[in-house]
Amino acid sequence: MKHPVDVHVGKRIRHRRWMVGMTQQQLGDLVGIKFQQIQKYETGMNRVSASRLWDIAHAMDVTIAFFFEGLDSEDREAAMAEMSSMSEQGDLMVDREAQELVRSYYSIPEEQRRRLFDLARVLSDVA
Repeated sequence: MKHPVDVHVGKRIRHRRWMVGMTQQQLGDLVGIKFQQIQKYETGMNRVSASRLWDIAHAMDVTIAFFFEGLDSEDREAAMAEMSSMSEQGDLMVDREAQELVRSYYSIPEEQRRRLFDLARVLSDVA
């Protein structure tokens, strides 16, 4: 069984990689591993070592802490339940359309982005 922390870290790696527009191959090249290993990290199938996480963080210009954001280390049960729930519902960030939408959203200037967010919130309330 995959450990929920490994799954969480993998999802954060995938999320950041997509946000910067990097392929698995490009990330693998930057850290000196094959893209298949990046795939295994992103799914939580393989655990990322501390030194490899350091390399990945450097390649994607984030702190190591970025990969653990949103994970409460004191509540392992909650983390496991969250991971289980996410797998049952499907991970939104696996959907390519959702990834493209998020990437496009963050390329919009901040003031216009806030207006778009407000519009989306109003539309979802009436749906």
